[in-house]
Amino acid sequence: MSRLGKIPVAIPEKVKVAVQGNIVQAEGPIGKGSVEFRPEVSVSVEKDKIVVKRSSDMKQVKALHGTTRAHLANLVQGVSKGFEKVLEINGVGYSAKMAGDKLVLTLGFSHTIDLTIPKGVTVTTPSATVVEVKGVDPQLVGEFAAKVRRSRPVEPYNLKGVKYRSEVVKKKAGKTFVTGAS
Repeated sequence: MSRLGKIPVAIPEKVKVAVQGNIVQAEGPIGKGSVEFRPEVSVSVEKDKIVVKRSSDMKQVKALHGTTRAHLANLVQGVSKGFEKVLEINGVGYSAKMAGDKLVLTLGFSHTIDLTIPKGVTVTTPSATVVEVKGVDPQLVGEFAAKVRRSRPVEPYNLKGVKYRSEVVKKKAGKTFVTGAS
């Protein structure tokens, strides 16, 4: 068996999980979510655990076994605790603010960058230089955070731009002029 796939997913107290056909639906304090799985694997809810089993020992089915279990673990974590990415903006005059359902970034260009926030993602700006992206689905949260970061990645010489809070950017030394007597 897949080492990851054979570990059952624990269901917290406040989370309700239901399996209907090839769709697993979960509802918790943070929100609702669902995961669709392939027919090569079977999913069942036993007491306070989700168990994933596979139909054969083919290589592709083994891979689906572990992947399905990982998606279900993310689903349970998403509806119970949620996922969060925090971005920091560095640079003189660089800022972020909310305008309705859009995130407006001022990043040193001649224009502002307006990013529409997708459904299922909550974006807040506690200060002008911090952007918090939260949601139930880790893929949506990570994808939108990457889109914000891609607007102006941190450059290594002056460390200006958008970076994740946990990201470490090494500062590079600039070019130096050596005046030589000739």
